[in-house]
Parts: sequence; C-alpha cells; structure tokens
Amino acid sequence: MVNLDKLTYAGNLENLASLKEDPRHVFVRGDIADQALVRGVLERFRPRAVVHFAAESHVDRSILGPEAFIQTNMVGTFRLLEAVREFWEKLSASEKDGFRFLHISTDEVYGSLGPNDPPFSETTPYAPNSPYSASKAASDHLVRAYHHTYGLPTLTTNCSNNYGPYQFPEKLIPLVIMNAVQGKAIPIYGDGGNIRDWLYVGDHCSAIRTVLIKGRPGEVYNIGGNSEKTNLEVVRTVCGVLDELHPTGAPHNRLLTFVQDRPGHDRRYAIDARKIGSELGWGPRENFEGGLFKTVEWFLAHSHWVESVVSGEYQRWIEVNYGERGVVA
Repeated sequence: MVNLDKLTYAGNLENLASLKEDPRHVFVRGDIADQALVRGVLERFRPRAVVHFAAESHVDRSILGPEAFIQTNMVGTFRLLEAVREFWEKLSASEKDGFRFLHISTDEVYGSLGPNDPPFSETTPYAPNSPYSASKAASDHLVRAYHHTYGLPTLTTNCSNNYGPYQFPEKLIPLVIMNAVQGKAIPIYGDGGNIRDWLYVGDHCSAIRTVLIKGRPGEVYNIGGNSEKTNLEVVRTVCGVLDELHPTGAPHNRLLTFVQDRPGHDRRYAIDARKIGSELGWGPRENFEGGLFKTVEWFLAHSHWVESVVSGEYQRWIEVNYGERGVVA
C-alpha cells in the first residue's frame, strides 16, 4: 500500500507508527494537486486501486478561509483524476477491468434536512451550503464525469460524521473530550439542536473495503451509522462517559457553554444506507454508545498523542474561531 499525504496541519506521521516496519506500506509525502508527482507514484508502484481520501474537511475552516478547500478538493481532485486516467488508459484490458478509483465524499453535499424529511439517498439532489460542502460536491461531479466521459471505473461514497481514535481535535467529539479533561468551556453552537448521523471510524473503514471489492463502477453508495443525534445529545453523552472514566468530583456537563452559531449551519443530516446494505451486504456493527466509550477511552489513554498534534497553529485557529463567539476553547 502506498500512502500519499501532504502532511498539512492535521497530518501526523505518528498515526502510522504501527506500519513503520511493515514492508507492505510505503509513505510518500506530496500533494494530489502535483500531477507530475502523482503520475510518478502511479508508474512506480502500479496500484490496482486508488482510494481518494485527500480533502480539506472542516466546515469552520472553510468559512474562515475557503481558498484552500477549492485548491485541494476541486483542483486537487481534477489533477488526481487526470493522472489516474493517463495511467489507467495504458493498462492491459484485464488490468483496466480490475482497476478502481474510489472517491470518499460526505453527506454534506446534499444540504440540510427538515425534522420530518426522509434521509439522504443516493438520488437526493445536491444542495451544498458551505464552501467545504460545495467543494466536495464539485469533486463528486468531476468523478462522475470521468466515469461517464472516459469510462474510468470510479466509485463514490458519501458518509456521515465519523468519530473514533486519531481524529483531529478540531472535530466535535475530540474537542469536547480535550476541553472537558482540561476543565475548559465546552462550546456548543446555537441551541445545540443540529442533528447529525454518527459513524464509528472502524465501520467506515469496513464499508470502504466492501465498496472497493464489491461496488459497481459508476455507482454511489451512502454510508451511515444509524445514529442520529443532536449536538447537545452528543456532548452530554461524552460528558457522561467522562464522568465514569475520568471523574473530577463534579459533572463535566457543567462546562457546557452555548456560543454564537456558525454561518449557514445545516440543521439536520441523515443517511439512508439501504443501498449498500441490500447490494453489498454491509451494515454498521458499532452502536453510538459503544463506539463513543471506545473513543473516550482511547483519547484518555493517548494524551501524549493529543499534545503532539495540538500545535501553536491549531491553538491560533481555536482562538479565532471560538474567541469571536465569546469563548476560547
């Protein structure tokens, strides 16, 4: 396996420590927007599949600085597709048939749901509402176009909110864990009523493997965890687990602090994952409570990892993003 990563602020080679001595794993530092580099990697290692995770992915950052999202998610995906297409077109007929380009996307491309709307399906019209989701929607359209125009055997997955070990602490669940452990305010946007479907990272990985092996080229598969929760529910549940695993003599939910909502905050996401279940036989194994308990346990046991990734640049961003809303996380 070849791992190509630019190692931006959220990248951390320590996450790959368990693979350091594995001869089957090769790390290459680079940018998917560097078409010549990608072309060279493809020619050297001759992969049977490309799994495209690379993305700028945090909505708040896209609001404060959208250009990086356009460059990575749109331009980067285009250049990656071009390099892969050139490589794929030179393969033998049997190699072409077995090759796959799997594009990892998000449920945010579908926009926002009302409280009684049916969940997002693979045929839900796109209606992105943030620079992040708009850039991901554009990348989805590019992937679709390369399949229909050039015949490139693409697959696209749109997943719900992930959580689990190694998640960068700008995301809700690790941010709550970190702040609670340090006795800092836990910021909650608006009234905390925004709803997301939560997917444990291990289940997401198993879904990706399933789509890569069984998915039909040109198809889209929605991946969800069957766990719709309001942000307030999520935060209170995290605090409850911390009360059990990291007691401080007072409930952690005393730190809850409601702050000004972010612009264009989508109210509800929900995933209809029946297609991947009926066609490919996949379903999530982890329920939210069990996955969350594992996640909190992991972060409490890996405080050194947290300290290593929380850089000065990250702290400056926290101060800008949350300081303007009346709290510094």
